[in-house]
Amino acid sequence: MASPATTDSPALSYLAIAGPTASGKTAAALAIAKAHAVEIISVDSALVYRGMDIGTAKPTAAELAAVPHHLINIRDPLQAYSAAEFVTDAQRLIGEIRARGHLPLLVGGTMLYFKALIEGIDDMPKADPAIRAMLEDEAKQQGWPALHAELAQVDPVTAARLNPADSQRIQRALEVYRASGQPISSFHTTKNIADSAYSTWATTLISLEPSDRAWLHARIAQRFDTMLASGFMDEVKALRARGDLHPDLPSMRCVGYRQAWEALDGVFPMAELRDRGIFATRQLAKRQITWLRSMPQRRVVACDAPDAMQQVLAIADAFVQDSVSSAS
Repeated sequence: MASPATTDSPALSYLAIAGPTASGKTAAALAIAKAHAVEIISVDSALVYRGMDIGTAKPTAAELAAVPHHLINIRDPLQAYSAAEFVTDAQRLIGEIRARGHLPLLVGGTMLYFKALIEGIDDMPKADPAIRAMLEDEAKQQGWPALHAELAQVDPVTAARLNPADSQRIQRALEVYRASGQPISSFHTTKNIADSAYSTWATTLISLEPSDRAWLHARIAQRFDTMLASGFMDEVKALRARGDLHPDLPSMRCVGYRQAWEALDGVFPMAELRDRGIFATRQLAKRQITWLRSMPQRRVVACDAPDAMQQVLAIADAFVQDSVSSAS
């Protein structure tokens, strides 16, 4: 029977599981949920979208019903969802879940969300429709590579990490600069941890990281094959059939969806979709692991170890016991 979490801790505490795609985060979260009274907060920029189930490996209906889940299916694919919005939603949910006597369990692979929640996020200018429309007009006349060159003049740090064809991010970077007079990279500086949620909330971040990258690559390939066999392309075709979605939207730029959309547009032969999708997912996993290694507070568990699940459960048990001890 699941044990209750204390609500009297002097700090709003939460347990977190992070890791690259296909590292076993969902299975680990459900195992913890069998031992403790938890509610899961999704930390995933793709799971927020409705109608994007197969390609995001969204928890099944049975899994969603077994444990309360939050921040899943909260946006239409036409809408954006930012790290700042995630922080606001997560902070509210953590307090509400603790007030119900449950343990907030944050699970996902969007490392920017984790970093923003743990270390704080600077106030960045909100979207400005007028500036955005102006940039779109300029792009039609000059092309995005030209705007990328402009970005390189005012924000070389950001320009260096963006592809000249990455219209969405180039537009946002120039929008921020024109609205504030400051490069977007200046807003990405990490706040002092003394001023952040991490200093006031008791947090344990379990990081599932493979000791053998080949193990993860095999799971990524298996997952992509399962997606294809489960009707992933039909899901993408249904999204395209809406008529209001396009490949530059954040939702349609998600790994897998972007490659499927391009294949349906004839950018490359459909026969190449599997290999391109798997390669893109591997690249995503590599970026996720790089993010994790920059977070010194994490507790690493080798997700390919035979006793990985036992290690995760032991850390979770210790966290709950510490929370109880702190409250007594």
